[in-house]
Amino acid sequence: MSILDDIARRALSLPGDAAEAVGLAEPTVRLGVTGLARAGKTVFITSLVANLLERGRMPQLLAAAEGRIEAAYLRPQPDDTVPRFPFEEALAALTGPEPRWPEPTESVSAIRVALRVRPAGPLAGMRGARTLNLDLVDYPGEWILDLSLLGKAFDEWSASALIRVAERPGGEAFAAALGEVDAAARHDEGTAKRLAGAYAEALQAARAAGFSDCTPGRFLMPGEMAGSPALTFAPLPPGPGGRGTLRREFERRFGAYKSRVVRPFFRDHFARLDRQVVLVDALEAIHHGPEAVADMRGAMADLLSAFRPGGSGFLERLWRGRRIDRILFAATKADHLHHSQHARLTAAMEALVADARRRADFAGARTNAMAIAALRATVEGEVEHGGEALPVVKGIDAATGREVAFHPGDLPEEPAALLSGGGGGWLAEDYENMRFRPAPLTLRAGEGPPHIRLDRAAEFLFGDRL
Repeated sequence: MSILDDIARRALSLPGDAAEAVGLAEPTVRLGVTGLARAGKTVFITSLVANLLERGRMPQLLAAAEGRIEAAYLRPQPDDTVPRFPFEEALAALTGPEPRWPEPTESVSAIRVALRVRPAGPLAGMRGARTLNLDLVDYPGEWILDLSLLGKAFDEWSASALIRVAERPGGEAFAAALGEVDAAARHDEGTAKRLAGAYAEALQAARAAGFSDCTPGRFLMPGEMAGSPALTFAPLPPGPGGRGTLRREFERRFGAYKSRVVRPFFRDHFARLDRQVVLVDALEAIHHGPEAVADMRGAMADLLSAFRPGGSGFLERLWRGRRIDRILFAATKADHLHHSQHARLTAAMEALVADARRRADFAGARTNAMAIAALRATVEGEVEHGGEALPVVKGIDAATGREVAFHPGDLPEEPAALLSGGGGGWLAEDYENMRFRPAPLTLRAGEGPPHIRLDRAAEFLFGDRL
């Protein structure tokens, strides 16, 4: 056996990172895309893929600006067991004659974009173009928060969950349902379903009110598991519970949820990521007030604790497994504000995730925060108000189909005001009615959908690998 044959055999027996390191596999970046409900994951992935295929609106993606990306095309994803992200259907919804927002995804999906790139640097002329595979892995942010359950026993989780639900909308209804149950009585499936249903309704109410930490996440997005025993439990106050009781059964089902739902997600999808973008509807939390802002801040810290951030050099990956080495926290729907407010939205986002970023930076990962709109649905303008020109955004109202103009208010100059709850009232009036449709698009050759800072996000997330 030749030396090259031996190297090939050894490389092919190593993980994908090792094979890449010796040049026997095309390099791949696995980018996780997550966000809590209504943060815009589906639109983000659709617009990013469309703008990589047609790069006319990507000047801040350095390799595109330099003309080094020779081609971009879709390839079959490598994992045949994961559904393909519905890119074509979502793009058709956004760019059709009557544009509409695409249906949100509620499970794991993936799509692969291959980028043929010429190298940069003084020796670029001596090397040929190479192909980088960008795998976009879409998954619900609610599932990420579930990773915090892995280290908790049922009683510990119940104690914290009962405190949270009591302080949120929907808590009274659940408390009433819980008051009718004797957890030390013999398990009855009808009782279990009623109590689990009441808890799921409380989580839905909390999410609708702008709260972020609503675990277990599958209670909000059950999918094919709806009605299964692993999703039929609820938190219980401390007390006795022997064999055959409701408490013992809920404890068993909580364990099954962790082992049958949470652990496989971590093992099969999450632990294989290289980079991560977390999409955050910060404006919605700000609109709902200080409690929702504080809850989102805590949720961001919990998300970061699950990301296993750190260095991702070849040797580190070989010995420790993959680590996410870049994380972007992106405040979405920047097009709902005039550009004069974007710096304040970015500052607010930085303040919301400051604790999470410090942990990641300490672990060796690079982090960033910015305000973006993956698809720009508005244009800017001015209206006269009180004898002064008031900056507004204009878009097509989702309910009436007519063009409307809004000035939802100014964010505070100091983001600390949002975290302390002082002052209040930001985005409290017009923002409630800001529900836009996608605007009709006329795209020129070589252009993807219009956006705000999507190219800057791409440069941070994977520009260094191009």
